[in-house]
Amino acid sequence: MTSAIPAPDQLHPMPEFPRVVFLKPLVTDPRIEVGAYTYYDDPDAATEFETKNVLYAYGPEKLVIGRYCAIATGARFIMAGANHLMTGVSTFPFTIFGGVWAERTADLLQGIETRGDTVIGNDVWIGYNALVMPGVRIGDGAIIASGAVVTGDVEPYTIVGGNPAKPIKRRYSEADTALLLDAAWWDWPVEFVTEHVRTIMSGTPADIAAAARDLREKRTA
Repeated sequence: MTSAIPAPDQLHPMPEFPRVVFLKPLVTDPRIEVGAYTYYDDPDAATEFETKNVLYAYGPEKLVIGRYCAIATGARFIMAGANHLMTGVSTFPFTIFGGVWAERTADLLQGIETRGDTVIGNDVWIGYNALVMPGVRIGDGAIIASGAVVTGDVEPYTIVGGNPAKPIKRRYSEADTALLLDAAWWDWPVEFVTEHVRTIMSGTPADIAAAARDLREKRTA
């Protein structure tokens, strides 16, 4: 059974479909962190994720994406390097063009505030052409609708859509969401995930919680 489990370090987990790539073995930029089994699907430029989908990554801020996320074609992440100074009359970025302009204004850029890292949780589905703005935090199990522009944080197991993205509905009650977050199935050993893959895809939060209890008992036995 174990031999049939996809290898997390395999760039093309389905060789017959090169449009699908696991991102963890693809990314090389230290400012981008991706968990195991998170994939990106793009028929034209799947392997160009770092340059075509992560934009304006000029600063120290990181893009952190969890495990088992599904990212559709055209989903993009705007990083804090896209921000312009807004404390004066003009937002034109004189500094980036160097020379005297940079000499006279470089210190001003140090005053630009950012929201920090952009953090995507585990088991998040990001739809076609969605746009995630700098410093956003998206909770575990969330769904981002196609074309959504995410300007603010998204709660776990919440579906959002629109521009700017707004909550459409909660996937589960607060109690069930708490069960799922406590179970954190994405942190299970992949062999245990495989054993319970049908439950993960079609079961209830109570089913997942029961499997998590079983795993804890095995670990303490």
